Amino acid sequence: MKIKKLELSAYKDLVDLAIQEDIGSGDITTKGVNLPEETFMGVFTSREEGVLSGVDVAHFVLKKISANSKIKFLLKDGAPLKRGSKIAIIKGPTSEILLAERIILNFLQRMSGVATITSKFVKEVSETKCQILDTRKTTPGWRKLEKYAVLCGGGKNHRMGLYDMVMIKDNHIASLSKTTTTPIREAVIRARKVIKKNQKIIIEVDNLIQMVEALSIAPDIILLDNMPIQTLKKAVQLRNKTLPGVLLEASGGISLKTVKKVAKTGVDRISIGCLTHSVKSLDIGLDS
Repeated sequence: MKIKKLELSAYKDLVDLAIQEDIGSGDITTKGVNLPEETFMGVFTSREEGVLSGVDVAHFVLKKISANSKIKFLLKDGAPLKRGSKIAIIKGPTSEILLAERIILNFLQRMSGVATITSKFVKEVSETKCQILDTRKTTPGWRKLEKYAVLCGGGKNHRMGLYDMVMIKDNHIASLSKTTTTPIREAVIRARKVIKKNQKIIIEVDNLIQMVEALSIAPDIILLDNMPIQTLKKAVQLRNKTLPGVLLEASGGISLKTVKKVAKTGVDRISIGCLTHSVKSLDIGLDS
């Protein structure tokens, strides 16, 4: 699996912040016990199954903290991990490795956690053509890292922010309903006058009546929000009969237990907030 390289700008400032908040004026424990100057060699190891993400960030953390240390990754981002998988070998002055250890692990564990849960959702829908997408429900400051980790897990990215795609939601529609009887059509007409040619338009609908109006204006994507399985099936049939070129995206409260049923309705995409908003970090440790 080829994954687009994560740009330095996505994590440079975050790493600086992490170093400042964790190290501050220095490691008083290591200084206090007066460790002998010796070379430490250890292995980052996965303590559970998952998917790796965060290799470049880990390299950068070590480079910032210890120019005298080296880290060699045995696996690439996107690689599957088993319990006991050796991820990387690190070597350098003991006192400097101890400075970098927790910061490296924090990035690796969080990003690998996102990649891991994404891979589980992707596996559940593998028998269909449906894609798994992330959302904007990300950790402030971490959006590019978490969305990159979603790619490592085999998922796809939704819009990066409010600036790169039009997404007409229920609040937009409710507001326009005060001045027009066709708020969805009006919203799309207005949006098309100001967006760039390559920017897509998504319309969120809550029911099939709204979907009929959405189809009449031919957006790029219709998001089916919190619809039960039977309604999703009817929505797919309506799309197929009326305007086959429009993509359908399901969203809202979809879990690992339900995602396969949703995918089998025939929707093209499923966007899932829990890929990033409540993910469990993967258990990775450093063993000497």
